[in-house]
Amino acid sequence: MDVIDKGILSSIYVCTLTGQDPISHTIKRTNLSESYIRERITMLKKNLMITENYTLTEFGRTTLHVVLAGGVFDIIHPGHIYTLNAAKDLGDVLIVVIATSNTAVKMKKRKPLHAEEQRQELIASLSMVDLSLIGSEGDIFKTVSRVRPDIIALGYDQVHQEKFITDGCKELGLNVRVARLQSPIPEYSSSKIEKEYGEALHGI
Repeated sequence: MDVIDKGILSSIYVCTLTGQDPISHTIKRTNLSESYIRERITMLKKNLMITENYTLTEFGRTTLHVVLAGGVFDIIHPGHIYTLNAAKDLGDVLIVVIATSNTAVKMKKRKPLHAEEQRQELIASLSMVDLSLIGSEGDIFKTVSRVRPDIIALGYDQVHQEKFITDGCKELGLNVRVARLQSPIPEYSSSKIEKEYGEALHGI
C-alpha cells in the first residue's frame, strides 16, 4: 500500500474518533485535491478497506498500526519531542492522551501550569501527532477501549508497568504490544524546568 492510501485510511480512522468529515480532514492532512481523494477512496472501497459510510472495514483497520501514547505534557521539552517522534515511528497513526488536571496532580504531586484543554491543543499542533485526546478520570483503559491501539508507547519516566497494561488490554479483548521508549535527554523534565525557572525568577 502506498503512502497516499495509508494517509487516507489514517485520516478516516481519526475521524471515527472525532466525528469530523473524513474528506475535509484528509484534504487538510494531505494537501491533495478533493477529486483525487474521492478517486482514491473509490478504489479503497472496491478493495474492501472503506465502507460506503466512510469508516474503515475490519480489513482496512488491520492495515494500520495505531500507536497510543500519553502524559501530562505541561511544559513541552526536547525529551517530549524525541519520545513522540519515536512513538510515531512505531506505527502509522499516533494518538496522544493528555492527562486531566486531577490525574496530573496524582501523578506529579502538583497542579499543572496549564489547563488540560491548553495542553491538548499544544500537543495536537505537533506534526507527528495525528490526534490528541483528553483522558478519562481514574481509568486509563476507557481511552484504550475507545482507541483500540495496536501499540502503547510508554515514556522513559512513566510509572506504568507493562504487565499491568497488557493484562488490562487482554480484558478488553485487545492484543496490544507495549513499547518502552528511551529519551536521549532524560535530565529534561517539566518539573525540573519549572523549578529552575522559578529559581531564576527569584534570583532576579
